[in-house]
Amino acid sequence: MADTSVATGLTVQQWDDRFFTEYVQDNPFMRYFGTTENSIIQVKEALTTKKGDSITYALVNRLTQNPVTGSNTLEGNEEDMTSRSHKLTVDKRRNAVRVAEVDEQFSAISLRNAARPQLMTWAMEDTRDLIITQLGSFNGVDYADATETQKDAWLVDNADRVLFGAAKSNNAANDHSAALANVDNTTDKLDTSALSLMKRIALSASPKLKPIRIAQTNKRFFVVFCGPRTFRDLKTDTTLTNAQRDVVLRMQNIKLFEGGDMEWDGMIIHEVDDIGVISGVGAGSIDVEPVYLCGAQALGIGFAKRWRTVTEQFDYGDKHGVAVESIYGIDKMTFGSGSGDTDDLQDHGVVTGYFAGVADS
Repeated sequence: MADTSVATGLTVQQWDDRFFTEYVQDNPFMRYFGTTENSIIQVKEALTTKKGDSITYALVNRLTQNPVTGSNTLEGNEEDMTSRSHKLTVDKRRNAVRVAEVDEQFSAISLRNAARPQLMTWAMEDTRDLIITQLGSFNGVDYADATETQKDAWLVDNADRVLFGAAKSNNAANDHSAALANVDNTTDKLDTSALSLMKRIALSASPKLKPIRIAQTNKRFFVVFCGPRTFRDLKTDTTLTNAQRDVVLRMQNIKLFEGGDMEWDGMIIHEVDDIGVISGVGAGSIDVEPVYLCGAQALGIGFAKRWRTVTEQFDYGDKHGVAVESIYGIDKMTFGSGSGDTDDLQDHGVVTGYFAGVADS
């Protein structure tokens, strides 16, 4: 009687499914992923079932017109329900390792298992780096590659959702580099007052940012991502540290909150180690560190192919390689505010702050 074994191809498929599941679960930004418009990072997988190189996100602006009352005529006085679009382009991203095995030839499955931790870490770091890059980008251009003209043009369109240090007046007539030069190491450190100002900016911008709603409590929150230096300064604010005494008990059932995070004024503050500083651009040539307050649909991530593995043999079968690959893309959501669909782009779900980020002495 012959034993029934699982086909190798099916086993590989199951392995790849498990890899993608763990990639999502262990990703440092995982708890901000979601498929709905209530998500900080909205995930779409439409291209996994159809051909194409891009996914379009739609925005339908909220209605703001005053009501037609009494016997006044509604016909002819309807409000224009303005819609906008954002096109997210995907690309293939991959990496591989090669293993030389002298004594025993690995099977495809054991090779995948051997490389699993390294491949998983690389895939998660690739996503993390894309998210951080997009948060700091100017209309799709990486901060490091943007010209002063591009930075100033972005600031003109986003002036109502950008804060330089502790005061809105630090914005030097929408000159990005001049505004950064107003950030000093005395009054422009991140603290509770600056955080609350960023929240007020989010709620007064036009259009205003939408906080995410937590189903368990029906409460609304923004999420703030900041680097190690601004997070360090924030923790010295006694107003915040005193307010944290009961936060863990109140927040332990909210999946967006974890140990090490802080909560203030309807914001969850999350430290991200890899948010880098902008060197020497502040007052007296101090370093400045960006801080990102995010609401719903701050970023989008589109998958055309989930992460999967491919194996290969080299050197007459003596060396075995395994690659991990995906076709996906990540964008900061921007929608046009001008007459055309994509004219005068605004960051849809992000308020960007720039604060003193001086290194430890």
